[in-house]
Amino acid sequence: MNWEDAQDIAEALHELHPDEDVLSLRFATLRRWVLELDGFEGAPEDSNEKILEEIQMAWYDLVS
Repeated sequence: MNWEDAQDIAEALHELHPDEDVLSLRFATLRRWVLELDGFEGAPEDSNEKILEEIQMAWYDLVS
């Protein structure tokens, strides 16, 4: 997985943190969790607010 794989990342995060309130999650925490995912190969410096928002919205769509 890489930063562009918002849907795959969202699914993996939802499996690990199913009870998390996605919309109140801080981007710093979201970024850290993404970087900690098994199989994630993206570079930390390649993330930005737009990418994190895409991941957050993909995750939100899974739970809403």
